[in-house]
Amino acid sequence: MTEQKAIYAEVSALLVKLFEVDPQDIQPQARLYEDLELDSIDAVDMIVHLQKKTGKKIKPEEFKAVRTVQDVVDAVERLLKEA
Repeated sequence: MTEQKAIYAEVSALLVKLFEVDPQDIQPQARLYEDLELDSIDAVDMIVHLQKKTGKKIKPEEFKAVRTVQDVVDAVERLLKEA
């Protein structure tokens, strides 16, 4: 499994576990707020869980531009590649 696929699987599992999102609704292009019905509090919860999982601090400005599931995956992948 590639790193990106592993991150996608982790983000998907997080969405199902924390926010009870239907797994069938989780697609790379799915919009967090409109399609998956997350709100800003949910986004903060997701950041906290991703920080715990990666052991890295996620900059708020990095997450402000996140709109889709794929955006989350890309942001986490960039974070993991940083030294």
